[in-house]
Amino acid sequence: MCGIVGYAGWQNAKSVLLEGLKKLEYRGYDSAGMALMLSGDLKIFKGAGEICDLEDKINLDSKECSFGIGHTRWATHGRPSDENAHPHCSCCNKIAIVHNGIIENYQHLRGWLEESGHRFLSETDTEVLVHLVEHYYTGNLMESMRRALALVEGSYALLAVSSWEEGHLVCARKDSPLVIGLGEQENFIASDIPALLSHTRRVYILDDGEMAAVTSSGVKIYNMRGESVDKDIFEIGWDAVEAERGGYPHFMLKEIMEQPQAVRETLRGRLDADTGRVKLSELKFTPAEIQSIEKIHIVACGTAYHAGLVGKYILEKKLQLPVEVDLASEFRYREPLLAPRDLVVAISQSGETADTLAALRLARDKGVRVLAITNVVGSTLSREANDVLFTWAGPEIAVASTKAYLTQLVTLYLLALDFAVARERITSEESAELGRNLSFLPDKIEELLSTNSLNKMQTYAQKLARSENAFFIGRNLDFAVAMEGSLKLKEISYIHAEAHAAGELKHGTLALITEGVPVIALATQQHVLEKTISNVQEVKARDADILILTMTGNDHVEKHAHEVIYLPAINDFFTPILTAVPLQLISYYAAEIRGCSIDKPRNLAKSVTVE
Repeated sequence: MCGIVGYAGWQNAKSVLLEGLKKLEYRGYDSAGMALMLSGDLKIFKGAGEICDLEDKINLDSKECSFGIGHTRWATHGRPSDENAHPHCSCCNKIAIVHNGIIENYQHLRGWLEESGHRFLSETDTEVLVHLVEHYYTGNLMESMRRALALVEGSYALLAVSSWEEGHLVCARKDSPLVIGLGEQENFIASDIPALLSHTRRVYILDDGEMAAVTSSGVKIYNMRGESVDKDIFEIGWDAVEAERGGYPHFMLKEIMEQPQAVRETLRGRLDADTGRVKLSELKFTPAEIQSIEKIHIVACGTAYHAGLVGKYILEKKLQLPVEVDLASEFRYREPLLAPRDLVVAISQSGETADTLAALRLARDKGVRVLAITNVVGSTLSREANDVLFTWAGPEIAVASTKAYLTQLVTLYLLALDFAVARERITSEESAELGRNLSFLPDKIEELLSTNSLNKMQTYAQKLARSENAFFIGRNLDFAVAMEGSLKLKEISYIHAEAHAAGELKHGTLALITEGVPVIALATQQHVLEKTISNVQEVKARDADILILTMTGNDHVEKHAHEVIYLPAINDFFTPILTAVPLQLISYYAAEIRGCSIDKPRNLAKSVTVE
């Protein structure tokens, strides 16, 4: 989710690149940099901080140039720092590279390159790319990049320049977006369309496995075999604001639609899709330390707390360990009983949630190990925890969390499977089967985001939007997801919503069920399905308007509901990841119909950094 810009043409490249980087600020970043060709030399300007800091550094050099690349970084490997900022430069200082994505085998490549004499200056995975290109360089930047990428495993949008080939930009794409803007005696490269709109609306959109050579006078596109590729020019019809949102009316919808890719990135390098094997190599636990854990405490706030509720079910089921889930704002005030062999799992999208940090520090003060799950490399949570699992969701702009929540769930499932094998609670074969189910999830989520599916959510939301109250019910894992569904609806549509364990209806909630009140029933857990349907019959008897979310094949539930949404078939254990998606969409469409401020709901902030 970093920002990439490149320029070759007749204008002052400094101004063009800075303008492009500023247009990509909405994507989030922690550092910025630029490589410019000045008087025949490649000069690097970069550092942690804001683009205005980079601009000050560049303005100290009065020379003009017509060729260069720029980057804003959202940290993945390595904390935000001057050294880890892009561009990265070769040992000879003749080649510079900027990169979005994750290089999975960078440690192996780095070791080999260091043995070959290359000197590394950063902690990033990206730096191996520039040294690989340098290693294979024999006078053709495009060919050396092609040879380098043949060794790379992972995702990338990549842009390289060399002072040996002034005026040439070389780029490549795999799983991360990259577009080329076409001008008159000038051409542009960017990771997203907003960076180009003030200069051109004519672009090539690179597909996976494509490379391009770009100069001021032309663009040539190739596949990874070096064969020429013909592409159609895409005419952009969006305005600048629409372009930031990828053509979507709101960031929230854009981020919902990004969830398949966010889940793929979170699984990447941690799950072998062929064997189903899970390996969390970033954790420092020994098998003996995992086996010695006696209890797990999950602490979080808001949506992250709801992810923790799902985590309790899955960790207890697979690890056969007691798991407590606490609101971080309550954790330290109840004087929790923490023992030396306990593990605290702290979850926060931003890594800066004040109450979650306070809970972490309490645990550390008591000598208890803390594992953080966060989306932000370099955040306070990631620095202060003993171990970290990053969710590779990328920046999330909308206040209501969607892709961050889903990737938190995926990370908890990975943790459960990894620890379960280490504790010998499941066999390698069982783990492999469950891992393969995890690998299916991105495709299953895409099914839920099809046009037919979206139309069904919109149709139901039109009815829901007329209500002022709604209830969500479910059992087991479904109850945990119902909590998140309820939160999503009330925070963006301002409809009063409550979630209840379906078996608790008789203990008070039925008094609120009257004719026409919407009840959204989650019924994905086969072992309690009939009990859930029995509870649905209770609200149906009070004339509630009932929507049931269930798995494909459970057609018999239709007679108990006004509407049914079927989820793609998958092992019951993983349904929370799928169930969350239609609940997000229903809330989104209800809020849109009611004319609410979806990306910035009233009275709410993205990250709660004060108690």
